[in-house]
Amino acid sequence: MCWLLSRTERHFNGWFRYRVDAEITMKTTKIIAFCFALMVLTMGKTFGQTHIEMMPKLIEKDGRHALLVDGKPFLILGGQAHNSSAWPGMMPQLWQAVEAIHANTLEVPLYWEQIEAQQGRFDFSLIDTLLNQSRKHQVHVVLLWFATWKNGSNHYMPEWMKRDAAKYPNITGRNGQPADSPSPNVKATLEADIKAFKAVMDYLKKTDPQHTVIMVQVENEAGSWGSVRDYAAPAQKLFEGPVPADLLKAEVLKSLNVPVVTGGSWQKVFGERADEYFQAWSIARFVGQVAAAGKAAYPLPLYVNVALRDPLSNPSATTYESGGPTDNVIPIWKIAAPAIDLLAPDIYLSGSKKVLKVIDLYDRADNPLFVPEAGLIPENAKYLYKVIAHGGIGFSPFGIDDNGQGSTPAEVTKRLAPFAQEYAMAAPMMRELAKWNFEGKIKAVVEPEDHAEQTIDLGAWKATVSFGTGSGNDLKANTQPIGKAMIIQLDENKFILIGTRCHITFQPTGKYTGKAWQYLKVEEGHYEYGTFQSLRILNGDETDFGGPSFGDIPTVLQTTLILR
Repeated sequence: MCWLLSRTERHFNGWFRYRVDAEITMKTTKIIAFCFALMVLTMGKTFGQTHIEMMPKLIEKDGRHALLVDGKPFLILGGQAHNSSAWPGMMPQLWQAVEAIHANTLEVPLYWEQIEAQQGRFDFSLIDTLLNQSRKHQVHVVLLWFATWKNGSNHYMPEWMKRDAAKYPNITGRNGQPADSPSPNVKATLEADIKAFKAVMDYLKKTDPQHTVIMVQVENEAGSWGSVRDYAAPAQKLFEGPVPADLLKAEVLKSLNVPVVTGGSWQKVFGERADEYFQAWSIARFVGQVAAAGKAAYPLPLYVNVALRDPLSNPSATTYESGGPTDNVIPIWKIAAPAIDLLAPDIYLSGSKKVLKVIDLYDRADNPLFVPEAGLIPENAKYLYKVIAHGGIGFSPFGIDDNGQGSTPAEVTKRLAPFAQEYAMAAPMMRELAKWNFEGKIKAVVEPEDHAEQTIDLGAWKATVSFGTGSGNDLKANTQPIGKAMIIQLDENKFILIGTRCHITFQPTGKYTGKAWQYLKVEEGHYEYGTFQSLRILNGDETDFGGPSFGDIPTVLQTTLILR
């Protein structure tokens, strides 16, 4: 209830705030009681009228996206639980991690095997626990539907399905060998998943009018290991049949780098990639139908996460999870699963070239960028800046909790520190970052492995970012490539600068190239209630030698430049 009142207070922008003094008169008390009753009635009417309008939703303008929560742009500063941490007995240490990392959103699994342990009988106690505890901690939730697929396998299916492998079969490999991955071409499996997921979404609609849950992941890293596709007889018959007409459109074939044809079998149309493309279509159609049924019940934003392939080398599908929405089959997924709002990359790749390429590939006009999982290593914290600058709606490291290993609170805090300090900086200005993001005002750079300096085009100005600690004339190189900088352009000459382990200098460009310039003002501070609050004005050693330097802790500077 406290969280609901807090959210209501924000909704009314502080409209109804009062303090009751111990000496207050009885007359004033009655007036306040009357006003409070009137407010409650007004709240009930307002919530009843705006339940649909205020639902979390994704919007798009000029190819940029925003996630609206409570009707305003929202940036997910997330943390994902370990796979088996959504049980009541594990939740205390999970909330400890959420608080330590300063997350505003918890990504947490929802297990089909627990929801429907007995066929047709649904147990939503796990949802009740998550909702109640999330509201208590004033944290939003992204639910992860672990169902037909989890990392390409069927391990979260209920026992009654696992015991009936004939009715709910796995994939058969090319040579008849079994594969530890569910077949996407089985109607019984599809119908069971649809029924369970729809029941979940129906329950959320009934029990979560506050919109604690802001988004749902459908399945988890859907795809197959051990076989590029299903070679069982029913699947083989579909493979030898005609390619669906939706995939034969010229623009689709061109996006897949395939010659335009009017028809034919999968092998004829797609050649050496036929097996993988058939698997992608089959899985996407399955997941898309599950998503459509859930969205019809309760239209929250829905997404699918991606087990990535190497984005630079176009490897064979035998080397990664085939059929999931990897970068080469995004067009297939977009057509086959229109109820899915976005395809979200899980970043466990090494090296900034690969990671930045992935961010580019999944930042599309038809695909809001969201990173629901990133490896919990210090280097990955810098990619939060690039995701934000690309218009991303959120970011989350994986496995924030202790996972039953017996870590002390201090050990948990230390492990999460690289992400926690970024979230602590971003949280007070989260709404502003989300808004600037949607407006295209943010640019960012991260330190590459060769530590080379990076430049940012700001129109009349160019920012040069060099990496290391210390002043501009005595910059000591970073031992690891963890430096980063973000610049928000408020107007032509006014900027918000945020960074760690870097040094930023400016130069006039265009017709002003070579002109003398200086800092009009550089203020260090933070955002509070949408307004920059200045802590101090920087000058002298802090701004000489070309510009400000940033140390280990992310710092927010408001900077204005002028020409001389």
